[in-house]
Amino acid sequence: MRAVEIRKFGAPEGLAVIDLPSPVPAAGEVLIDVEAIGVGGVDTVIRSGALGGFGFQEGFIPGNEIAGTVTSVGDDVDPSWAGRRVWAFTGEGGGYVERAAIPVEKVVPLPENLPADAAVAVGTSGMVAHFALAHAHFAPGESVLVRGAAGSIGIMTVQLAAAGGASAVAVTTSSAARGERLREVGATHVLDRSGDGEGPAGYDVVIDIVSGVDMPSFIDRLAPNGRLVTVGVVAGMPPADFGAKLLTRFRESLSVAAFSADSIPEADRRAVTTAQFDAAAQGELRPVVHELLPLEKAVLAHRKMDDGEVFGRIVLTP
Repeated sequence: MRAVEIRKFGAPEGLAVIDLPSPVPAAGEVLIDVEAIGVGGVDTVIRSGALGGFGFQEGFIPGNEIAGTVTSVGDDVDPSWAGRRVWAFTGEGGGYVERAAIPVEKVVPLPENLPADAAVAVGTSGMVAHFALAHAHFAPGESVLVRGAAGSIGIMTVQLAAAGGASAVAVTTSSAARGERLREVGATHVLDRSGDGEGPAGYDVVIDIVSGVDMPSFIDRLAPNGRLVTVGVVAGMPPADFGAKLLTRFRESLSVAAFSADSIPEADRRAVTTAQFDAAAQGELRPVVHELLPLEKAVLAHRKMDDGEVFGRIVLTP
């Protein structure tokens, strides 16, 4: 089968299509014939080599979510899974493939009317957005700023904050056109990338998908008792001394946290993902697919991600 590996860290051209033996499901696994692969910001960060310190090496196959049809099952798996349309979390990587053997506990059945590309536009992104807002102790009536809102996690966070009764949902984005599209999914205020523009004087919650050198300036945009939660580092790590910002406003009890879905029990992740797929199938949650590209165009997909061209999710199709 075909797969895409990171042959060389750095530019998108370091990705390469390779041939691998088709996997065989082990005990507790199902084999999925892949129809859609989500391309995420974390894939591009891993490909760049920025997370080498976390153990990623060249030869790694990126991609953490897929959707498709179960074609066979391993021992100790209910045979009724065969033939079912499913979404699956592949872990830190391994998703840029034509077929994948996945532990059954990481597989979620799909509603009949939810397409595979919509599933990977909601899947991991919607789950991360849900738990990031929970990690920030977001409550109805509070104001929320989503930094880097045009990606799939940002779009899901905007929708969930709006549906959760936020008094304001502000977004940072790179253009007025993107801002208008974000208003369509629930944004009430559109700011530029630096966070400037008309909006609340301070925010109860900031969900930061970007991080990087400008992250400390968004601590300044917190209201008293405000909470900033970082869920991504698409612009790189923040400065080592970013915490000093908290001490300059010590009496306002601000807080900064990092959030990873790895800290959430598997059963809780599955329950939220299942509920969100049902909501998407019923039109209550909107999947946003930027473009469908064939698997062999993974370089182009990453180039578009790096260039900031993507609104929503790029989906690779084997």
